Amino acid sequence: MKEEQASSAIIPPLDPTRLPRHIAVIMDGNGRWAKGKGLERIWGHRNAIQAVRDTLEGCAEAGVPYLTLYAFSTENWSRPQYEINALMELLVKTLRDELQDLQQKGVRLRAIGDLAALPSKCQAQLKESIEKTQGNTRLTVTLALSYSGRAEIVNAVQNLAQQVKEGKLEPTDIHADMIERHLFTSQLPDPELLIRTSGEMRLSNFLLWQMAYAEFYFTPVLWPDFRKAHLFDAIRSFQDRERRFGKTSEQISS
Repeated sequence: MKEEQASSAIIPPLDPTRLPRHIAVIMDGNGRWAKGKGLERIWGHRNAIQAVRDTLEGCAEAGVPYLTLYAFSTENWSRPQYEINALMELLVKTLRDELQDLQQKGVRLRAIGDLAALPSKCQAQLKESIEKTQGNTRLTVTLALSYSGRAEIVNAVQNLAQQVKEGKLEPTDIHADMIERHLFTSQLPDPELLIRTSGEMRLSNFLLWQMAYAEFYFTPVLWPDFRKAHLFDAIRSFQDRERRFGKTSEQISS
């Protein structure tokens, strides 16, 4: 009953002029949720799908145009093989089952990371979902899969170094904007709000460059229990903060 009430929560008063354009989420706590109920870890992942639905719907309803979900890191490949296999199967099934709903909600799907490392079935379903939703404009949802923030930066630097080697670029010409154009997220604005569930307080190699000026919101709620009401609490917290970007409060107020 509590979950149903949270899922149907009315959007609290929000300042439409101060909404974060881009919210990034570290979906943490699936394993602990399952363990607390005496279940295998994969049940935590399966029961987290509603949290994803609520977060997508909440962003769309509130008017947040970009959402990025940390779904699978490069470090996650070191987990037990049976769990990895189950996660990949769940990814394929979820993408297939949710495609019609994504279309109805106007959600455009994207993905970043070392996608070539994913099983071929995952790559095929991901490609199909991305292609079929590419015309949607209400909300852009990016899945970070087989993703590493450090690897992303290294990749950008290597691309720029190759251009220098080929004589197409001078080292002194390299600047922050140029590096950003070589990141996986080059078509997205930087996240303004990071939400991490489960009470952990770290970035875990997620969007390291892009988080330079993001506001962090940590909640003890485990990801399978995360609902719209929790998302709106995070947005309200964001709107209550003063974002100075290195300036003083006096400069901001004037």
